[in-house]
Amino acid sequence: MNTSIEKTEVYLEGLPEDLIRKRLEEFSTIRKSNIKAYLVGKRIIIWDPDAGSILYKNGFFGKPLGIRKPKPVKYDVPYELSFYDALYLLERGAIKIRQNDKELTPEDIYRIASEIVDDFEAKYRVYADLRDRGFIVRTGLKYGADFVVYVYGPGIDHSPFAVSVFSPNTKLRGQDFLRAGRLSWSVRKLWVLACVYDNSVRYLVFEWNKELST
Repeated sequence: MNTSIEKTEVYLEGLPEDLIRKRLEEFSTIRKSNIKAYLVGKRIIIWDPDAGSILYKNGFFGKPLGIRKPKPVKYDVPYELSFYDALYLLERGAIKIRQNDKELTPEDIYRIASEIVDDFEAKYRVYADLRDRGFIVRTGLKYGADFVVYVYGPGIDHSPFAVSVFSPNTKLRGQDFLRAGRLSWSVRKLWVLACVYDNSVRYLVFEWNKELST
């Protein structure tokens, strides 16, 4: 079977100014909330449901434990942050993270995450870049990608992009293009290849062209 992928090089554009202002207001709300998270084994947990709800409502950071498709409402359960969420919030002074009696630094979280998440440095750089642009970023493992990206958020709009991160440490094979192209087409998303070079991130968008497939 012959297949084809149409490739266009793009840089993801920022969002409308009113939405950017909303994101800044949401982040300000988080900063004022004195939220504390805790490193428990290999997981970062927020035991206070009120605090977890604030994070989820204001930027879709973290998720309530045991809720399959959460909505931006309060759930009376602990919340869990991904290492991407946790480091991003910690670096910007929006939360504090403790392990037993020790308050952890961004360097601590970076070191721990790098031991757990493959190629964490490159993936986090892409995550932070997309967040800084105003997008909502969630893990995308069920779509065969590193992240899925939303304009408004899960449960509000559909994610238009599935993002896979590649750094100089990553080998990109031909079958990676075929698998990612087919998968992204099946879930109606564009596949974005995020290439990390030194201190910059460059984005390539791949669109599966079904008409040229036989």
